[in-house]
Amino acid sequence: MSDADFQKFSTLIKGEFGIKMPSSKKTMLEARLQKRLRALGFACHSQYCDYLFSPGGFEKELTQLIDVVTTNTTDFFREPKHFEMMLSTVLPDLAQRVTRPLKVWSAGCSSGEEPYTIAMVLSEFAERNHNCKFSILATDISTDILRRAMNAVYPMSKVEVIPMALKKKYLLKSKDKTKQLVRIAPDLRKLVDFRRLNFMEPFPFKDQKDIIFCRNVVIYFDRATQEQLFKKFCTQLHKGGYLFIGHSESISGMDLPVRQLAPTVYQKV
Repeated sequence: MSDADFQKFSTLIKGEFGIKMPSSKKTMLEARLQKRLRALGFACHSQYCDYLFSPGGFEKELTQLIDVVTTNTTDFFREPKHFEMMLSTVLPDLAQRVTRPLKVWSAGCSSGEEPYTIAMVLSEFAERNHNCKFSILATDISTDILRRAMNAVYPMSKVEVIPMALKKKYLLKSKDKTKQLVRIAPDLRKLVDFRRLNFMEPFPFKDQKDIIFCRNVVIYFDRATQEQLFKKFCTQLHKGGYLFIGHSESISGMDLPVRQLAPTVYQKV
């Protein structure tokens, strides 16, 4: 890949998706694009670049490009202290103050492990608190990863961290014993509404949320873009609502209407 082509890719990726692509990422991008080159029958990155920046190519290829650029790493019950705090503090507080159904948003939901974990936690809480109703929105920029999330099929190795009682309740084993696969049960799947969303575009939601999970997502953006995003998330939160971010992220020094309750857990004031 020529430096000129890489600069075109880098500028486009930053402008369309907000994701920083410094020169140190050139080799990574070069390697990841090989699959697209083979799929489209191109012999070199220059041909792919010409196609991408053509009117028809841009429209068709942009969603494929974001799948190449982003890394979708997630797990069930990732950063477990967040879910412990939901059960011990966040949900009891909201259930006491909020009479309408709770609205939760998993922003950057990847292949679905996070929103399905949230659905398990909320379902367990709702069983013990019968007045508690809720809805879960899960968004990601990648259409491919959203299809996988909605399909909700995972290897057995992925679900080992889920407590046995929840496995029995919310997971279905494959009928084919040779396949070490499980699927999220239908009743849990239907609790999550998956939608595609590019953080660089205006958020299309009219209703504010009570809880927002945006964990290990903004690490791809520069500091200025991170602050803009967190401000947008705060406008989407009800006063008294909760924001969970990843342990590799920080909002220190940002002008946001939140107070810190625990490491990477904040409440809107």
